[in-house]
Amino acid sequence: MHLILILTALIAACCLRLRWSFPHGNWTCRWQRSLLLFLFPPLLLLATALAILFMGIQGQMVGIHIVGIEEGWLSYLIAVSFLIIAAFWCIKLAAKGILFLNQIRNCPQKEIAGKTVRVMNTSALFSALVGFWQPEFAVTSGLLKTLTPAHLQAVIAHEQAHYYYRDTFWFFWLGWLRQLTAWLPNTQALWEELLTLRELRADAKAAAGVDSLLLAEALLLVASYPHRYFDIACVVGAAGSPNRLGERIDALLTGAETPLKSNKWFWSWLILTLLPLLTVPFHS
Repeated sequence: MHLILILTALIAACCLRLRWSFPHGNWTCRWQRSLLLFLFPPLLLLATALAILFMGIQGQMVGIHIVGIEEGWLSYLIAVSFLIIAAFWCIKLAAKGILFLNQIRNCPQKEIAGKTVRVMNTSALFSALVGFWQPEFAVTSGLLKTLTPAHLQAVIAHEQAHYYYRDTFWFFWLGWLRQLTAWLPNTQALWEELLTLRELRADAKAAAGVDSLLLAEALLLVASYPHRYFDIACVVGAAGSPNRLGERIDALLTGAETPLKSNKWFWSWLILTLLPLLTVPFHS
């Protein structure tokens, strides 16, 4: 029975991911659909693994003995292994992020556009939030030498938008789920879509307070320089996904829609990921 539960969760996860197609519609629709398809499969798999962990190796379901010794051990081993891998990825990404955050905190501080930022001594063109719930604003000395004060103000406004939405915190957890289920269909495509929508949201909020043309010009300069920080889960960079740069520039130049708040009822679908846990009370 436990193996059937695992197989059912795997089939449901794959089928949902296969529903992904090229993004269309407005920002809010794209965000809700992409995030739901990204979140539902790993949460369902985690809930299934936890349910099997709680139920143990063998027992009875509503009074009927349905789990044999061999099946019980196999399903239990699969569930425990998945949870151990999940814990490993969470610890690894958190440790990597903490190490980089400590490195940033050793950098000198400077006041830019009314905001205290950390200055990294490198010629790379890079600006980002680094951290988790209370991140540090970071820019490079190369960026300070390249951009004008007006462009720097636009970049800081973009990073402040990320801070407003707590993107470093939420995308740490999304990045964890990405690593955990990289083997599922369309994981990378959905991840790139979420990165793009995250940056579009930050651009829209920043453009409400600064000249969108200045922000577009700064974005082009920053994105033109290759850097190596996107794989760190607690870093939210100004450039975002380089593959979707054109979409961000077009949105800034055309004054695209301001992202709306997501429909809370839409996220009630995520409650269905807890269904495997409902089997636990019926197991004895």
